[in-house]
Amino acid sequence: MMTASGWSANQFSSLLGVYRSELGLTESAATGLVAVYVLGLIPGLLAGGPLADRLGRRRVALTALAVNLVSTVVLMAGTVATWWLLPGRLLTGLGAGALLAAGSAWVKELSGPPFVPDAAPGTAARRSGLFVSAGFASGGLVSSLIAQWAPHPTVLAYVPHLLLAGGAWAAAYGAPETAARPVSAPGAPSAGYDRARFRRAVLPLAPWVFAAPTVGFVTLPGLVHGVSGWRTVYAGIATAVVPGAGLLVQPLARRLTARHRLATAAAGLAAVVAGFVLATVVVVTGGQPVLALGTAAVLGAGYGLLLSFGLTEVAAIAPPERLARVTALFWTAAYVGMFAPYVVTLLSGPFGAAWLMGAGAVLAGITCAGVAVQGRRR
Repeated sequence: MMTASGWSANQFSSLLGVYRSELGLTESAATGLVAVYVLGLIPGLLAGGPLADRLGRRRVALTALAVNLVSTVVLMAGTVATWWLLPGRLLTGLGAGALLAAGSAWVKELSGPPFVPDAAPGTAARRSGLFVSAGFASGGLVSSLIAQWAPHPTVLAYVPHLLLAGGAWAAAYGAPETAARPVSAPGAPSAGYDRARFRRAVLPLAPWVFAAPTVGFVTLPGLVHGVSGWRTVYAGIATAVVPGAGLLVQPLARRLTARHRLATAAAGLAAVVAGFVLATVVVVTGGQPVLALGTAAVLGAGYGLLLSFGLTEVAAIAPPERLARVTALFWTAAYVGMFAPYVVTLLSGPFGAAWLMGAGAVLAGITCAGVAVQGRRR
């Protein structure tokens, strides 16, 4: 289910070139549809978390995946009339948001005691992020390959997600509910969570979780030259490289977490800084394809480290009865970063892409310094 959620997000991103060339969408309209996904995702997260704590993980996650399936059908209708893309992206975000909130808590609880008595600490919390990243990587690559060589790409590219999500729904239907029933008396205050720790350690870096990768697979492919005729496949490869790098750094994330709680966050932000510096070089040197892919990989490594830290930290902060809603708050703050490509598109005219990439490096560096200060104080 979590893989299907990530797949639905990135299957559209790798088709942006097709929508520009075949349906006549402008650059701002295409990147704006990426941002529309976030407008649907945030209310899905904010509603899905509390509902999953109140009604149960299973019920909310299965309903959210059904909405996710419907959204793909609506996107397929965008071939007939482009205005269908707007509600399709909104529904994609709504379903994915509720699924991330409920599904992350469900996966974490199914991956630990009592279901897995010998589960390693932190592994259960990170597992949902791993499968979402797998969906990000495979969804974009598969849809780009279909778009490059198959007929009717704006329809057929969505078929794999229908099969994956339908199979996931059927497979997950028999999984047990894990949400604990409330034991306190009616009206009694429920356990809270460490808001100060969440505000200081998680919120400042959360937007970089998706600001970095979306710049890597949405913005950079549009700045590359010398790939005419292969731009769709190149965009799909970039879409796979970014989360793929995020998956490959997970062993490093585990070692850093074992050494120091904030080491993973600091390393992730340092990778984001390096990625934006390299992105500046990509723009200045005229958009070298190989360098752009290497830059996307560095940004993806930062994404993987920051996502691992965020999910592990949330699992440590939140009690079981608040886990889904606190997880939803983290995902909400993280997905704000998906507006980054749209901001770059809007501001690249007056400021230039190179200056904007440099500004991203500076802002990520400031965040990294703040995290380091917090680590020394603690």
